Amino acid sequence: MVESIDSSLIDWSRAQFALTAVYHWIFVPLTLGLGVIMSVMETIYLVTGKDFWKQTARFWMKLFGINFAIGVATGLILEFEFGTNWSNYSWFVGDIFGAPLAIEGVVAFFMEATFIAIMFFGWNKVSKGAHLASTWLTTVGATLSALWILVANAWMQSPVGMEFNPDTVRNEMVDFWAVALSPVAINKFLHTVISAWVLGGVFVIGVSSWFLIKKRQREFALASIKISAIFGLAASLLLLWTGHGSAQQVADKQPMKLAAMEGLYRGEAGVELIGVGVLNPAKEAYNDGADPFLFKFAFPKMLSYLIDWKTDSFVPGIADLIDGGYRTEDGTALSAQEKIERGRRAINALAGYRQAVRDNDRAAAQEYNAVLKENFDYFGYGYIKQPTDLIPSVPLTFYSFHVMVILGFYFILMFVVALLLSRSFAERKWLQWVCLWSIPLAYIAGQAGWAVAEVGRQPWAIQDLLPVNAAVSKLASSSVQVTFFLFLALFTILLIAEVRIMVKAIKKGPELAEEQSESF
Repeated sequence: MVESIDSSLIDWSRAQFALTAVYHWIFVPLTLGLGVIMSVMETIYLVTGKDFWKQTARFWMKLFGINFAIGVATGLILEFEFGTNWSNYSWFVGDIFGAPLAIEGVVAFFMEATFIAIMFFGWNKVSKGAHLASTWLTTVGATLSALWILVANAWMQSPVGMEFNPDTVRNEMVDFWAVALSPVAINKFLHTVISAWVLGGVFVIGVSSWFLIKKRQREFALASIKISAIFGLAASLLLLWTGHGSAQQVADKQPMKLAAMEGLYRGEAGVELIGVGVLNPAKEAYNDGADPFLFKFAFPKMLSYLIDWKTDSFVPGIADLIDGGYRTEDGTALSAQEKIERGRRAINALAGYRQAVRDNDRAAAQEYNAVLKENFDYFGYGYIKQPTDLIPSVPLTFYSFHVMVILGFYFILMFVVALLLSRSFAERKWLQWVCLWSIPLAYIAGQAGWAVAEVGRQPWAIQDLLPVNAAVSKLASSSVQVTFFLFLALFTILLIAEVRIMVKAIKKGPELAEEQSESF
């Protein structure tokens, strides 16, 4: 593995990966959300036979295509970075992590590449049914692409279905279906994709509101708003369910992340759920006794209830997770220092095993291997320098989580209002402007969600198995800095180009004659 790595290299490698992921997630959710909406609209066209719905679907399909093309570029770079910046990670778990990525490339990309051409160019060349099938299959392909990426990410959050091979120093997959169908993977897939559906609904309503503000294509805009509001509201309600499931999974697999999400430093039975709060910037250490909050509005005992369906359940805080000693279903929790010591025993046992194999000392090899297996659950802790390194950024995790949740409820309200006022939407300028300026809020919510997922599990590249300081490639920090700024420039140019192309397409509007739209 890695003996000593410059901390600046770790920081720059993380920054570069975060940069790529942030830009990539600007494009992906709109692809997933618009895909379903345009497919629904084309389905209505097939059922009703009205050309109005064909042109409406084609307009949103045009925006889908612009966004889709640029999203592919950032996604490819993101996958390459596992080999360039995180080679130790790729070596250690490549046999497992590579499988879902390979499936994503072969199956999902193949579906998208096959059917997207028919979707865009086959309107007058194939039957209506065949074209609708190609549209839905393109959307399904994009969703399957997200599925396998999210399976890989979920495995990083909760590694399952593997065994460690001390001879190759690699983790090897022993149960593919345990990886693909783990509860964490299923819930992460549903929660992430449904959040993209919400963004798609907000985007379509916001753009349609712009047409109303400009007094253009009134019936097209109102029809798009109605479809998207229904779709968005249904997706938002599903998002509440998957969000609750995600919180339960985090509580079980990543309790330190949950503690950071809630700013919970000292656990207790019957923990409150923070609705709104302001953290105390003067709190410098997890055990300094300072109040974590300057202000908070909380729901008594609700965190315990949501996690375990019991109002008196104990939820560990940051101090509990560092100091240990609290009761769990398996006994008494180990302290962070005890986990670090057991991790170091596992690493030393691995070194001893490999030396014994080289010396052809089978008895010693078996003895070292037994020690390794006994302590392997804490293998990654052996690379942690001190217990406090296990605490993620509490402010970033806490605020990101609460921004995401607050905006989620805001979107539910927005969709409900849009539906209730659908008949008078065209006359309510304030509502149109609110919906238009809600588009960036949907992107902020999505990015905040990923900040919670990735920042909240630091310092781990793979939860409890491999920290980032042992996963990074041994490169010159300056090399990563150069590529960081190159990618920053490239992605920014791509984003500006997409926005300009999208704005141009929106200003042009749907190819729908005014009298056709009025007849709807």
